[in-house]
Parts: sequence; structure tokens; C-alpha cells
Amino acid sequence: MKRPKYLFLIITFLLSFGCALFVTMKVFPNNPFSGKKIENVAFEKIQDGDIIFQTSQSPQCEAVRIATNSKFSHCGIIYKMNGDLFVFEAVQPVKLTRLEDWIQHGKDNKYLVKRLKNATEVLTPVSLQKMKDYSQQFNGKEYDAYFEWTDTRIYCSELVWKIYKNAAGIELSKLKQLKDFNLTDERVQKIVKERYGNEIPLDEKVVAPVDLANSNLLKTVIDTY
Repeated sequence: MKRPKYLFLIITFLLSFGCALFVTMKVFPNNPFSGKKIENVAFEKIQDGDIIFQTSQSPQCEAVRIATNSKFSHCGIIYKMNGDLFVFEAVQPVKLTRLEDWIQHGKDNKYLVKRLKNATEVLTPVSLQKMKDYSQQFNGKEYDAYFEWTDTRIYCSELVWKIYKNAAGIELSKLKQLKDFNLTDERVQKIVKERYGNEIPLDEKVVAPVDLANSNLLKTVIDTY
């Protein structure tokens, strides 16, 4: 005879817990219960050919941030392939990395996604395929720690710039020279000394992640900073 009473209490508890959880998710959208859902929603905003930026944590990346006066030290192109999202990036070696893994490599898992303002008109399926086909020549190449403007080795922002320029005909930013950056900081000088010794190629053409991030051709899609 007591079972109905206990059953009533259990049902009441479950309903109360369910309502409390619903309220929690509404009031605190960043709580652990809803985090995964928000991440998926963010990923749904991403399109083929978007450019993604992050803050890396190595000594060289710190030097890049200081020299370019920016929080960004790494970037890549997002490609949709077989329904999955990948970042084509210049690391050691140049490769495709799953978007989720790529984000985890950055400081505090924060990232910025940008897109051409006229992407709908410019990044057609044909253009995107040209970009992916052009990208294949860089896959597996060594990372360029010397920031030389050649295709023998390649660094992250150079990779993105060249793919857009040579495959889609879009110049995301004007190229600079190494001497245009802040080379006076001790941390930067240490890296420069290790790379070049006393023969610094100050006139070498370069492009930094921040140059791409600040491009007036791009708009922000996702910013978790």
C-alpha cells in the first residue's frame, strides 16, 4: 500500500530536478550542461574558406605577438571536408588538423573566425575547390622558421595569404618587410639572433597573422576572446 506514495515522491523529485535544470540552462548558458551545445552552435556559423586565428604559447609565438603588437600568433584556413571541419595550417609539417583539436592548441582555447565580406559572391564551389587543389602542393612541407618568402618552406600567415592570392585572386593585405615590425624588444631580439645571427634580412617580404586579421576585406564571424 505504500508503493504509490513512494512512486509519487520519486515522480515529484524528477519533475522538480528537470525544471531546475531547465532554469539553470536558461539563466546560466555557459554552465557545463550547455557548453557542448553552445560549441556546436558556434561551429554551425563556420563556412568553407573561413580564416581562423589564435594565440599560441611557444617562445617564438610570443616573439611574433610582441613584434607585431598583436595577440594573434597563428592562423589557418578552415576547410569543410566530408562533413567535418579542418584547419589547414603551417606547423611542422603543414597539415590538416581537426577544428576541435586546433582550438585546444591555443591559449585558453580562444579563437577568432573571419570571413570575406563578399564570400557569398566570391567563394563559389569552384573557387573553393581551386583553393583546396592549390593547397595540396604545400601539404607536408616544412614549417618556415626563417619567414622567407619562398614556397620551399612556409609559415602560417604566408600559407593563408598565398592560397587566397594565387588560387582565388584575392590579396587579403599588403605585404610588409621584416624591418616594419618591432624588433627592439629583448625577447624578439633573442629569437632573431637565434634565427639569423648578425645577418638579419630586414627587407624580406612578410605577412603576419594580425595583418590578415585586420584586413578590411574580412568580417568577424566568431570571437571568443
